[in-house]
Amino acid sequence: MKTNEIRKLSTEEITKKIAEAKEELFNLRMKQATGSLENPKRLRELRKEVARFKTILRERELEG
Repeated sequence: MKTNEIRKLSTEEITKKIAEAKEELFNLRMKQATGSLENPKRLRELRKEVARFKTILRERELEG
């Protein structure tokens, strides 16, 4: 998800997206531990996505 798209979302939607991404990240880590992970690049993508979400939430917090 691009930064401009994230900025258009409400704060509640962003927090929901963070929870979903963290859950998927947890599941992927479990697959990695068992050796059945198909796309290891997705782990990095998810970590960066969560960071983007949190950065935008923090920006909003500082503005308001």
